Amino acid sequence: MNKKQLFENIKKKRSFLCVGLDTDLDKIPQHLKHFEDPIFEFNKQIIDATQEYCVSYKPNLAFYESYGVAGLKSLEKTVNYINEKYPDQFVIADAKRGDIGNTSKMYAKAFFEDQNFDAVTVAPYMGEDSVTPFLGYKEKWVILLGLTSNKGADDFQFLCNPPLYQQVIKKAQYWATPNELMFVIGATRATMLKEVRALAPDNFLLVPGVGAQGGSLAEVAEYGMNSDCGLLVNSSRGIIYADSSENFANVATEKAKELRNEMDELLSKFCKNAQ
Repeated sequence: MNKKQLFENIKKKRSFLCVGLDTDLDKIPQHLKHFEDPIFEFNKQIIDATQEYCVSYKPNLAFYESYGVAGLKSLEKTVNYINEKYPDQFVIADAKRGDIGNTSKMYAKAFFEDQNFDAVTVAPYMGEDSVTPFLGYKEKWVILLGLTSNKGADDFQFLCNPPLYQQVIKKAQYWATPNELMFVIGATRATMLKEVRALAPDNFLLVPGVGAQGGSLAEVAEYGMNSDCGLLVNSSRGIIYADSSENFANVATEKAKELRNEMDELLSKFCKNAQ
């Protein structure tokens, strides 16, 4: 999916919502555990319940890899289901990969050729040759870790002057264009989005942390939105685990709809080209 197609879908749905599929067998409704593949069944019902109100899905690979081969099969079925039934959705592999060139080349092949994701999250610590193997795939994206919201981010991301995270964002733009490069920016650091947007005016930002983690959607839009939206805001627990009864999918629909309605208003307020 290219940048124009992504923005067109945002305008059509009046939403920049990404639903995180952090599927944990200990948290899904009990009645689903009788299915042959409860992880996939949960994902399928969540996807069907929310696809009208979101533009993206983000499976977190750790939640699938932890179950071994069975979990990876559930992941494959989930990605195939989205691509076949809802091809307008932007599918992100939240993998946080980043290794030397040959290893990254194999990771890129796995995510973009074998599993057909639209994007993969990548850690920048090892530098350019750990990132560029993911580039060059037509209409595929690197989503580089920029400024994260976890407590440990303070250990390294704010070192130096200017801060290391700012140097990462500036340097990475020599490697790729805004048509293939996004940045992860944590919602709980929303006021810093103004600085990030100044450094990367045209790039999309993937913003986790809205909802259960306490990030403010209104602040994210105020400080981070550009004329083409430029945001994918992720919510995971606040949608997929909002209810644990047999009514969980309907509750997920309502939670996704609530966020979409707020996003509709924010697009009208802050996004010039979506009005």
